[in-house]
Amino acid sequence: MAAGLTIGQAAAYVGVTIKTVRHYHRLGLVAEPERDGSGYRRYGSAELLRLVQARMLAGAGVPLAEVGGLLDAGPEQFAAALDDVHRRLTEQIEDLTARRDTLHRLAHGDRALLPDRACAVLDRLAGLGFGPEYVATQREALVLTRALVPEIFDGFLARLEHGLGDPEFVELTKRGLDAMAWDPEDPRIDELASALAAKLLADRALPPLPAASRKPSDAAARYGLVNHHREDQEPSIVRLNALVEAHLRAAGIDIPRQ
Repeated sequence: MAAGLTIGQAAAYVGVTIKTVRHYHRLGLVAEPERDGSGYRRYGSAELLRLVQARMLAGAGVPLAEVGGLLDAGPEQFAAALDDVHRRLTEQIEDLTARRDTLHRLAHGDRALLPDRACAVLDRLAGLGFGPEYVATQREALVLTRALVPEIFDGFLARLEHGLGDPEFVELTKRGLDAMAWDPEDPRIDELASALAAKLLADRALPPLPAASRKPSDAAARYGLVNHHREDQEPSIVRLNALVEAHLRAAGIDIPRQ
C-alpha cells in the first residue's frame, strides 16, 4: 500500500477542494510532494499541516498573497502580522456594517438620504393634508439643501418645523399650491407673495434666512438650485418666488441673486 494520501484524499481531509490545493501549490503556499513510483503525488503529515494552516489563515480573512509569509514567520512576526490582519478585518466589518445600514435606510425610503428629523417633517406635511407630489418636491428640496448648502440645512428645517405648527403659514403654503393654476399676472400672486414674506420675516428668533455665505456666484448657483427646484414647470410659481425674494431683500435679507 502506498504511503501518504492522494491529492483528492488530502483535500477531503483538510476540507478544501482539489482546485484549492492546486491553487495553493501555484502560489507557493504548499510545496508539491514528490511523485511516487506510480506517478502519483502523495501527501504526508507535513503537507497536510501546511494545507490546514493555509486554509485556516485564508478562512480568517488573511489575503492569500500574505499567507505564505505568515506560514514562514517567526512567533513575533506572526503575532504582529495577525494584529494587522485583525485591524483590517475590523475596518472591513465597520465598512460592511455601514453599507448594511445604508441598505436598510434605502429600504425605508427617505431615511437613506435624510436624517430622522427631516423625515419627521415630511410625515407632518402628509399629515397636514399636503398631497404626495408636494411632499415629494419638499423631499427633493431637503436632499438638495443638505447636499449643496449644508450650512443652512438645520435652519431650513427649523423654519419648516415652526411653520408647520402655524395654521396661518400652512394655509398660506396651501394657497401657494393653488397658485400653480393661476395666470402668472394674477394680482392674487402679489398679495400672496406679500403675505408669505411677512410670515417669513415675522419670527426673528428663528435661524436667519439664507445668506450669501459663499462667494456670490457660487452661493447664487447653489441656492438657486434648491429654492427654484421644479418651479420652471409652473410660470405662476416662478413669479411668486421672485416676488417673495424681492420682499425679503427689501427687508434687508441678503438672498443670493441668480
